[in-house]
Amino acid sequence: MLIKATIDRFENGRVVLKTEDKQSIIWPREKLPENIREGSVLRIAVSSDDAAEGADRELAKNILNEILNTGQQ
Repeated sequence: MLIKATIDRFENGRVVLKTEDKQSIIWPREKLPENIREGSVLRIAVSSDDAAEGADRELAKNILNEILNTGQQ
């Protein structure tokens, strides 16, 4: 999914972005390109990371098994 956002203003080291549907996104200034200014248009890509979710789930399961000693007989 791509979100188109325009820089509305800068506030206290943060940037206020306005999306096409008039939603606001507050984002750290240092996490954006240096050459941006009010009115600059950004495209924000949003995607899920199924592989990372699966790895996190497996890690949590392994930790719980160690804590509960369910892996030992």
